[in-house]
Formats: sequence, structure tokens, C-alpha cells
Amino acid sequence: MPDTAVVKGAATPTKETARAGAAASTRALTAGPATVEIDRVRFAWKAGGRDVLDIARFEVAAGERVFVEGPSGSGKSTLLGLLGGVTIPREGSIRILGTALSSMPARRRDRFRADHVGFIFQMFNLVPYLSMIDNVTLPCRFSRRRRERVGSRAGGLEAEARRLLARLELDRPELLSRAVTDLSIGQQQRVAAARALIGTPELLIADEPTSALDEGARERFLDLLSAQCGEAGASLLFASHDTRLGARFDRRVSITELNRCDLEGGG
Repeated sequence: MPDTAVVKGAATPTKETARAGAAASTRALTAGPATVEIDRVRFAWKAGGRDVLDIARFEVAAGERVFVEGPSGSGKSTLLGLLGGVTIPREGSIRILGTALSSMPARRRDRFRADHVGFIFQMFNLVPYLSMIDNVTLPCRFSRRRRERVGSRAGGLEAEARRLLARLELDRPELLSRAVTDLSIGQQQRVAAARALIGTPELLIADEPTSALDEGARERFLDLLSAQCGEAGASLLFASHDTRLGARFDRRVSITELNRCDLEGGG
């Protein structure tokens, strides 16, 4: 059964007790090689400003699927941005696949993210003037590593894009010929998932990707995303305010327990 980072005892726990339990639960469940390691990280949007994130310890194991839950403004998107190297902490260490992101210059972080991290954004961020196939293969244009991984499969980039789209039920000719702006929201979302998965990045980050879907489409998308991450051996970090989704993951973590800052505005 999925675990939770919220600790409950016979009596109502203090927030500090719950946080300590969350850290212990995280360590126990991520024994072995870690894809993500956060150690004593603090982050503020402005120099000298108040921290919006203060995380003592957090890990995600290789191949683990972790659900990060919390309301809007609790820091979920900020955490995902730090893990992708889009922003860096003012204190502490973030290591992805054993590599310290905060010690890299911005250009090297961009290259590392392109090579090892797949993103599914809430608004999908598809390129409107590119075809569906070209949207899916776009990460391989920026990452030689992911391009070479695809090259090990028969058929090359386009064939791999078509394979992923077929697994996500988007391989019908009438869809492949359609502009991405003419696809439904659910179809655009699955294109974004295929783009994140191509080239088998070791870490997949999804930021509220199901917020625009109805219940049936949401369930199908989560089934497909989980299956594809399992096939690729990728770790999945999925953030949402919809706590009902947490039961589908290996572990669920409450950002309000993980984050030691008692304020809103973190994203």
C-alpha cells in the first residue's frame, strides 16, 4: 500500500513531530541508489527575502513514483523548479543522479536537465508551429544523450515518437496530421507526456498535469504515464493539489509537512 509522509499517532502530532516522521519515512522508503537527494535546502525568491522553502531532507529512489500533495501556494512548483535546475537554492544541496545542481553554471544545468529530466507542465507548453511528431522529438534536438538513446532503437527519432504516441493512443492518422493546437486538452497532455518520455530520461517531473481533465481521461492518463515510467525505469515526481490521486503512487508526501516554512506563496 502507498505510504504517506504525514505521521499520525494516538494523539494529534505537532508539526515538528510530523516533519520528523516524514523525513524518517522518506529515508526508509528510498534505501538504495537515489535519483533525487535534497539536503538542508532553503530558497527565497529575492535576495534577503523570506524563505518560501526550507526542506531538511528529501529523497526519491531510482524508479520510485512519488506523489507530492499540497494546496496552491504551498511550494510544489517551486520545489519542482529546484529539482529541474531552473532555479537554485540559497542554501543546501540538491543532487540529481549524484550530481550537485547548485554547483553548476546555468548553461551546464540546462544541458543536464535536457539530458536527464523530462517535464510535463500544467499548460503542456507545446510548440504550436511544430507537428505532433516534431513536438515529441524536440528534447532530442537539445540533448545528444537522449538522441543517442533513441538511436539504439530501430527506426530512429520519428519511429520512437510514433511508438510513444501509439502507447498513449495517439497514433491514428487523422490525429498525426492535425495541428497540436487543434487537439483536445487530453490529447495535448499525452503529446506532452510523450515528449517528456522520449530518450528515456531518468527523472520525470509532472506539475499539476491532470488539472484540466475529466475523471475518465485523468484515470487513463495516469495509467499510461505509470506504465511508461515503469517501462523506462524512470523515477516519477508528480505534484498535485488533488489528494485523491495519491493512492496510485508508491509514496505520497505532503509539501506542507516537508516544508518547514510557515507561509504561503511558494507556488
